[in-house]
Amino acid sequence: MIALSLAEIAAVVGGQTYDIPDPAVQVTGPVVIDSRQVKDGSLFAAFVGERVDGHDFAQVVVDAGAVAVLASRPVGVPAIVVADVQTALGALARHVVERLGATLVALTGSAGKTSTKDLIAQVLRSKAPTVFTPGSFNNEIGLPLTALSATEETRFLVLEMGARGIGHIRYLANLTPPRIGLVLNVGTAHIGEFGGREQIAQAKGELVEGLPEDGAAILNADDPLVRAMASRTKARVILFGESDEADVRAENVRLTESGQPSFSLRTPSGCSDVTMRLYGEHHVSNALAAAAVAHELGLSADEIAGALSEAGSLSRWRMEVTERPDGVTVVNDAYNANPESMRAALRALVAMGRGRRTWAVLGQMAELGDEALAEHDAIGRLAVRLNVSKLVAVGGREASWLQLGAYNEGSWGEESVHVSDAQAAVDLLRSELRPGDVVLVKASRSVGLERVALALLDSGVEGEVAV
Repeated sequence: MIALSLAEIAAVVGGQTYDIPDPAVQVTGPVVIDSRQVKDGSLFAAFVGERVDGHDFAQVVVDAGAVAVLASRPVGVPAIVVADVQTALGALARHVVERLGATLVALTGSAGKTSTKDLIAQVLRSKAPTVFTPGSFNNEIGLPLTALSATEETRFLVLEMGARGIGHIRYLANLTPPRIGLVLNVGTAHIGEFGGREQIAQAKGELVEGLPEDGAAILNADDPLVRAMASRTKARVILFGESDEADVRAENVRLTESGQPSFSLRTPSGCSDVTMRLYGEHHVSNALAAAAVAHELGLSADEIAGALSEAGSLSRWRMEVTERPDGVTVVNDAYNANPESMRAALRALVAMGRGRRTWAVLGQMAELGDEALAEHDAIGRLAVRLNVSKLVAVGGREASWLQLGAYNEGSWGEESVHVSDAQAAVDLLRSELRPGDVVLVKASRSVGLERVALALLDSGVEGEVAV
């Protein structure tokens, strides 16, 4: 974080200081909410969770080097006490970004946010110091923590914004007002909470509503609900996609033999070729979104294409491709899942297979509400249409819907199977995998299917899945 004294922080957040001998002492380290991440000069924000109360660690964090605790009650060590720690954290983030000379880029969408954020960050940091959201740290706590990690040297701040309801993105955008706002797509992720795609579009579009007149709204030309958001912003609109009307677009899209996308990138400043290190054609749209951001910030087509061609995955369990010594390829995409990302992952699996046996180890897609049965059934059917060699549906009711969809689509019989849990999936795969097979593992985060991928990659062949 940029250096601020405890007195300055208390004034910004409207807090009262307790047990602070010298209010001029500065916070020079990171702002953290996990006592294990404290470093010299840190500020520790004490949140009360379901199982752990951060206030109980006050003495521990000070002993570890924290300058003070941001708390909702006195804790017997140097503290700034506020009525609400989350509100105070947001106010501090707003203050810091207003002090920075950095350009703020915010992005949202139903699918691909984290992968696109990682691409944007890698392209921009080839040009100047860049701070970006780690993993999916995209909520009302994670976003201010990311903003607070910026320093005086930071030139670009890339922030991923998630939402579970109307008003969430507006709240986040008010904490860290972006100059560039990017909306990727409107899908069915969290549709059970929102109630429909129109409501999701309403929520995602809050990002562009708050952009300044000299800002840029970067919108997906291939998604009608996103493209319609142009009417909701006073900022300049830049379209990306494969449409001929897109300002930043891809031409001659193809996949390499290993399933990596290659295309000609066309921007208003020129054209250049891209061959990505990531897997799956769905990354073309993500790359175009990143390219549109980079173009707006002054990078040439050649600079953008070069950075995209070098970019890898920065976040774990998102299309992580690992080949075992025996030739089995494991694709760990188990961080999360929704119908759009499931379809993209299955198509990537088939593209990577190219004559090899392909396995789709799939589990529940959460938060689909009344659409859950139809969406799981559709994914099972898609696996058949794409000629995936075998579907392994893992879990309870939703997994049974996946398997039933596959069976009804193609009368698969032995080509689709329903197993109860991750251990059963591992046991099945260990007994049936052959050298050269490609295995995709994907489900919503709550299912924990990454354990299957990790077990398959474990050097030992025997043993149980670690929980």
